[in-house]
Amino acid sequence: MSQHNVTLLLGSNIGSPELNIAEAVTRIGREVGVVEAQSTLMHTEPVEFVTNNNFCNIALRIKTGLSPISLLNRIKKIEVEMGRAEDSLITKKYEDRIIDIDVVLYGDIKFLSARLQIPHQKHLYERKFSRELLSDLSNTLKTQI
Repeated sequence: MSQHNVTLLLGSNIGSPELNIAEAVTRIGREVGVVEAQSTLMHTEPVEFVTNNNFCNIALRIKTGLSPISLLNRIKKIEVEMGRAEDSLITKKYEDRIIDIDVVLYGDIKFLSARLQIPHQKHLYERKFSRELLSDLSNTLKTQI
C-alpha cells in the first residue's frame, strides 16, 4: 500500500480546546496515519461567524495509506466520537465545535467531490491564520531533514 503525505488543520473552540486538539492528534496517529510533524498551537479569533469562544488551531503532516474519501470518513468518525454534533458542510453554517479536522493537502493530487476539495482553497489562500500554521509546519519539516 502506497503512503501519502497529507496536511491537516485542526481547530477547537469549546470545552478545553488544547486538550481537544491533543486528543484528536492522538486519535489521528492511532487511526489515520503516522503524525510526522506538527506546527505550534495557535490561538485565533473565529472566522466567518460570531462567537465569544476563540479557537486553538494546529497543522499536522501525516503519512497515510488511506484514499482521500477513506481519510475523510475516518476524520469525520473521530469528530463525531469526540462530540461534534454538526458538520458545517451539511448545515451550511459555521458554529462552535469541539473539534474540526480539515484535509488541506494530499500529496500533489487535486480532488473534488461533494464532500471534499483538495487542495483546501480557503486554508491555502483566504485564511491568514491557516497560512501562518502551514508556514510553521513547513519550517518544522525543514528542520527535521
